[in-house]
Amino acid sequence: MLTLVLIGLLSGVVTGLSPCVLPVLPVVLGASATGPEGPSSRTRPFVIIAGLVTSFALATLAGSALLNLLGLPQDLLRWLGIAVLVVVGLGLLFPPIGRVLERPFARIPQRALNREGSAFVLGMSFGLVFVPCAGPVLAAITVLSATGGFGAGLIVLTASFAIGVALPLLGFAIAGQRMAERIRSVRGRTQTLRKVVGAVMVVTAVALSLNLTDSIQRYVPGYVALVQDRIEGTDSARAALDDLSGRQATTAGAGDQLTFDQCAEDPAQLHNCGPARDLVGIQEWLNSKPLELVDLRGRVVLVDFWTYSCINCQRTLPYITDWDAKYRQKGLTVIGVHSPEFAFEREVPNVADNAERLGVKYPIAIDNGFQTWRAWDQRYWPAHYLIDQTGQVRQVHYGEGAYAQTEKLIQDLLDAGEQAVSADPTQVRTQGQTPETYLGYERARSVVNASNQFFDEQHAYSAVDVARDQVALDGQWTVEPERIVAGEDASLRLRYYARDMYLVLGGEGTVEVRENGRARTIEVKGAPTLYALASHTPQERVAELRMSPGVSAYAFTFG
Repeated sequence: MLTLVLIGLLSGVVTGLSPCVLPVLPVVLGASATGPEGPSSRTRPFVIIAGLVTSFALATLAGSALLNLLGLPQDLLRWLGIAVLVVVGLGLLFPPIGRVLERPFARIPQRALNREGSAFVLGMSFGLVFVPCAGPVLAAITVLSATGGFGAGLIVLTASFAIGVALPLLGFAIAGQRMAERIRSVRGRTQTLRKVVGAVMVVTAVALSLNLTDSIQRYVPGYVALVQDRIEGTDSARAALDDLSGRQATTAGAGDQLTFDQCAEDPAQLHNCGPARDLVGIQEWLNSKPLELVDLRGRVVLVDFWTYSCINCQRTLPYITDWDAKYRQKGLTVIGVHSPEFAFEREVPNVADNAERLGVKYPIAIDNGFQTWRAWDQRYWPAHYLIDQTGQVRQVHYGEGAYAQTEKLIQDLLDAGEQAVSADPTQVRTQGQTPETYLGYERARSVVNASNQFFDEQHAYSAVDVARDQVALDGQWTVEPERIVAGEDASLRLRYYARDMYLVLGGEGTVEVRENGRARTIEVKGAPTLYALASHTPQERVAELRMSPGVSAYAFTFG
């Protein structure tokens, strides 16, 4: 139980610092800074955040079940939260409306509750529209809540996660209040501040209702992904979450077959990951008649688990939709299994509308009961499984990335089926940017010429051409679990698309960064930390990094 508390708390803190809080951050800052009748009290930020995490936790645990029991639409709570944002925003813009909104709380005799009751309700509305990024912790909470797996472990994990999320958000809220106090030192600014906050709330509500915030989040790098993986991806964390959710990590392994988790460790190669599981309990199909995997024998199949509000999933879609367009006529079938993270994603019309908005034209299986999710022992959004013509799973990948490797394996399987395919890799420039790129072999998905037979020992690598989102090593390198360590004449080449490029570096020495004929040298010293390597207009570039012996590199991030 203590492990669940620690995992939930730490994962929540990281989530509260992630780009997923951006849609609610402006209203949290503004609402904490001012009340309907003027300056806020010292306790207002605490009350707002308490309301946010309370409604988020309750909606996640029991929202869907309650709506089902009452026969109400699954997206009702989300629209209720958006409506509250609009009404409160109008109350700040127009004082007479604000006074009307305060009347229900004026009847409560306790002075403190009278003053902050509306703040708690406002915070609860924020919690109903808060859509955090989904990692294994939130996935476990969502699936257990949706399938009736209530118990002490689920409640402890949910409460710990909610408290963790609350801590950084409370810091932001208090900071917003302090900033507002400084602004109020200029006479006559209180009314202006209230109107600005009200306008922000109304604009945020409109943006949320039209899903405009998704595009902002897609372009913001997932700068906490490495930290989140270090928390949720440890053996102890996985074991605790798997035990809580009843996940069987070894069911695919038999004889020379690998488990799905083992296959995911190296998505650049075709493996024997066992037979594909069935698509069971599918409520409805979009873009297709009902499909059975057994009827698709003779075709290569990519099964992708996703959910439409998941920003990580949205970043993968341009690649998957392009593969569908390029290879459907050559023998590839893509199936998107939509397993909802939040209650509003259970509404099939919402899925259909957002699939059209995101350009998803391949078959979508609606897995509201999580039966297919559980049949495949799922843990992540997104995750995909590449299946060959005989129905065997040959590649597993969790999360973003490994796009070039996956496309190469699709081509290999299609070639094996005597289908002539183009070798030109998908290049996606319209959405997103190069994802976090890990270099140590435990998480490396993009180092194209690293070989496991030389791991943990120094080896002389030869440079190869790289496609977008790929890294190639040259010279002497030691590839370790979490990092690569430079030897003599060590360099690496990276093709990426972003505005800013960063790299976690450690040790002592220098890194020479070459792009477009220009070079700059960065001095590296001390414990591993994040170094800014390049900043320019967003476009696809090839960078060459030459490192002095002893310098270690961990992971690239982009902005």
